[in-house]
Amino acid sequence: MKKISITSHGFSTTEAIRAHAYKRLGFALDRAAGRVERISVTLTDVNGPRHGVDKSCLIRIGGAGPEIVCGAVDSDVYRLIDRAADRAGRLLRREVERTVGKRRQRRQAPPQAMVDVQ
Repeated sequence: MKKISITSHGFSTTEAIRAHAYKRLGFALDRAAGRVERISVTLTDVNGPRHGVDKSCLIRIGGAGPEIVCGAVDSDVYRLIDRAADRAGRLLRREVERTVGKRRQRRQAPPQAMVDVQ
């Protein structure tokens, strides 16, 4: 897997949070890791200086296809990372299936010269 960039706004990330994010993204994106060139994770305290309980996670995945962007909001940072990583994995798998399906359809279609027109 390529480099994962983790930034936070409104609170500091501990080494344990970073390790958890690397681990969860590794699991979620493992199957399509060859298509991923860069991953950006942004953790934000939604309520800002009021230090509310809500935090958000935005994940951007760039690679061979279109950029994939997903996120989640939760009060627990670890659960937040889990939910956002799962969504990112599902979206990436869907995009890979869509891309592979289009390639298979093009290969299976007969060439235009061989189609019998009556």
